[in-house]
Amino acid sequence: MAKKKEKKAGKRMKKKELIAMLMDFFHSKPDEVLSLKYIFEQLHLTTHPLKMLCRDILSDLLLDDYITEVDKSKYRLNNHGIEMVGTFHRKSNGKNFFIPEGGGDPIFIAERNSAHAMNNDKVRIAFYAKRRGREAEGEVVHILERANDTFVGTLEVANSYAFLVTENRTLANDIFIPKEKLKGGKTGDKAIVKVVEWPDKAKNPIGQVIDILGKTGDNTTEMHAILAEFGLPYIYPSSVEKAADKIPAEISAEEIAKREDFRKVTTFTIDPKDAKDFDDALSIRKLKDGLWEVGVHIADVTHYVTEGGIIDKEAEKRATSVYLVDRTIPMLPERLCNFICSLRPDEEKLAYSVIFDINEKGEVKDSRIVHTVIKSDRRFSYEEAQQVIETKEGDFKEEILVLDTIAKALREKRFAAGAINFDRYEVKFEIDEKGKPVSVYFKEAKDANKLIEEFMLLANCTVAERIGRVPKSKKPKVFPYRIHDLPDPEKLDNLAQFIARFGYRIRTSGSKADVSKSINHLLDDIQGKKEENLIETVSIRAMQKARYSTHNIGHYGLAFDYYTHFTSPIRRFPDMMVHRLLTKYLDGGRSVSEKKYEDLCEHSSNMEQIAANAERASIKYKQVEFMTERLGQIYDGVISGVTEWGLYVELNENKCEGMIPIRDLDDDYYEFDEKNYCLRGRRKHRTYSLGDAIAIKVARANLEKKQLDFALV
Repeated sequence: MAKKKEKKAGKRMKKKELIAMLMDFFHSKPDEVLSLKYIFEQLHLTTHPLKMLCRDILSDLLLDDYITEVDKSKYRLNNHGIEMVGTFHRKSNGKNFFIPEGGGDPIFIAERNSAHAMNNDKVRIAFYAKRRGREAEGEVVHILERANDTFVGTLEVANSYAFLVTENRTLANDIFIPKEKLKGGKTGDKAIVKVVEWPDKAKNPIGQVIDILGKTGDNTTEMHAILAEFGLPYIYPSSVEKAADKIPAEISAEEIAKREDFRKVTTFTIDPKDAKDFDDALSIRKLKDGLWEVGVHIADVTHYVTEGGIIDKEAEKRATSVYLVDRTIPMLPERLCNFICSLRPDEEKLAYSVIFDINEKGEVKDSRIVHTVIKSDRRFSYEEAQQVIETKEGDFKEEILVLDTIAKALREKRFAAGAINFDRYEVKFEIDEKGKPVSVYFKEAKDANKLIEEFMLLANCTVAERIGRVPKSKKPKVFPYRIHDLPDPEKLDNLAQFIARFGYRIRTSGSKADVSKSINHLLDDIQGKKEENLIETVSIRAMQKARYSTHNIGHYGLAFDYYTHFTSPIRRFPDMMVHRLLTKYLDGGRSVSEKKYEDLCEHSSNMEQIAANAERASIKYKQVEFMTERLGQIYDGVISGVTEWGLYVELNENKCEGMIPIRDLDDDYYEFDEKNYCLRGRRKHRTYSLGDAIAIKVARANLEKKQLDFALV
């Protein structure tokens, strides 16, 4: 056979013959990635014309979706057959698409071919014959697993039936509700509705009311609606609260005898002024000149919460407390988080502590991890502690000033090692008793915040190293780490190109520390310049998200090789996992199941993301509510986002964000330039770029959609 092929390759081969040969070759190696060089070699394509013909055919096969280009000049057979399983993504504009399991390009699914699949459903699709040069298209043949069947919206009730009108971007149709499934809901009520069926011929899904949240526009109703929209709980199960009520708050003498006693050592907490759950306290005493013993004391939550018990299961499911604009939805029952575990002043409390012998240069001479009993002498708010730092006067001034000195030294060392300094401010609302936003203010991290932050980082890092750092010959035990990957190289290149227009440069290659130092250098350079906010936003977008995993790759942003979350067990489930495993391992226990803990890490990372999205939605809601009373007013702002459908603008005065729809830019036909973050007019060449200063008028405020529309002034 080979001989015959060689002979053919010698004389001019017809295109048809080479196509058949190439197709056979790809089918003989269905799972392999084949490089161009390898194809030439194996098919004995030695002459230049044959090689050129082969390249042409490969381009055609790519266009026809017959093969995939995995990397530059490396190809693989696209053998996804006739059917595929994956996730369905529904869009309210009908442009639904499907992502194959294990990744791959999205496949378009028209509304008529979606079999009423819902967003994120697991489905099986069949392919359509591909039209040349058009995107791949398919049809849902089977819904394997429903992802979400509950929706939040506003009821519209008629005589014998009702509809739920949703603001959900993923549902094109309202949900039909038979009268008997209304649960007493009235027009204008916010409700949670479960979709029970969606008959083939019906335009609308059919649902039943699960819960009435209250009247639209009422503050608590709206906050609960935001939680429900993200699938987060808005009430605490009474069975779990009852279990918490049975936990005794008294500490027995034998428990105290098992622990290191810090009750006589100066100890205090520093927290936001409205906090009730005090996770952490600091103690400090002088050992000798220039050497201090600093204790980072963390609430010993797992002493009270039994693994696998009803409280633990609820905490695992929630994985995190959720902080909306005007309320906290706690991970643990209130009796635990605000009373028993909270390190309140003048009360004896059980803690899990990392004790450091440390000098004023931030050099740790020794450290140990122990269970303790403590008694906080004073509760500081950040503002009070900040005042002591600034005036050098007030309660425990010596202790606070020493801790501040050490924290600043620790911080300096961290940045020298390549930690990245994103100092973002937070937007906060002053809210009246009805939940109405009266004013906006910005919360900045000052020295008192940084003092706490540095000691928490040090404790987290120390715990992670204690378990993770083992001799080369040994395998570390399974442990949840907080990991942060290096920036995506492509995004880093884009960032470098983007900032070059403003005359800045960054390194995109070299060691980790080189890259992060150059990012820090950039962040210092832009301080106070008009492009500061813009470049910082684009830089953050180039970063990866931090997450939890049992596979440690270090924390790039903090410049730590080992990092975990140990310091907030009242509000984060990973910290509870860390407390339990740390105790087990320090007592000589064996390693646990990697799969079980990796699953828990993944669940915690997902819940953290969902909680952050809900928090953002609540801020957005309050911003729109705040601006509702300011319609027609003119503000200065900065273009904070550029999309094909319009410009996002953030107002300087209160950081509220709204959109100028592209239809309102009617002086020209605008084109979207994705790479340069701008819209450019075709005729007059006027450009709207990310970071441009712009004056706007508040045109519309839609609370239901949490949407502000601005108009150009």
